[in-house]
Amino acid sequence: MPRTQRNDNFIDKSFTVMADLILKLLPTNNQAKEAFAYYRDGMSAQGDGEYAEALENYYEALNLENDPNDRSYILYNIGLIHASNGEHDQALEYYHEALENNPRMPQALNNIAVILHYRGEQAKEKGLSEEANGWFDKAAEYWQQAISLAPNNYIEAQNWLKVTGRSTKDVFF
Repeated sequence: MPRTQRNDNFIDKSFTVMADLILKLLPTNNQAKEAFAYYRDGMSAQGDGEYAEALENYYEALNLENDPNDRSYILYNIGLIHASNGEHDQALEYYHEALENNPRMPQALNNIAVILHYRGEQAKEKGLSEEANGWFDKAAEYWQQAISLAPNNYIEAQNWLKVTGRSTKDVFF
């Protein structure tokens, strides 16, 4: 039984009913509808912290989905799970793959920057200031791209860019 048919609360049931109606009415093929059903179940499992189940659903959705934009969101969510599990290298791979499918995805750019910044902080704690600055510079590049796509978002990143002198623009928004 699909996960979304097991939901107990009113909001989840309402979402499921609406999503099922949209799926039935959308003028798309059955494969795309099935991919969306797996994606929806993956999001539900991810929201409940059931990451293994979410990944299974996302991989099924990925095997069925052909649209690059839709694939980018599936890949992004897989990256989120790997990042939350501390698997940063895998997360970076999925975020980059998401960007290959959709270069205008600021949230993937932001999450790459967060991981690179974290690596910079780790290097800094070890006293490797040159290596840390390299990571921070890379993080700045990704944050600048994310901010240029979504100027009203990532305020903390904008402040960090300004404070550290890594901002290439005076005002982003």
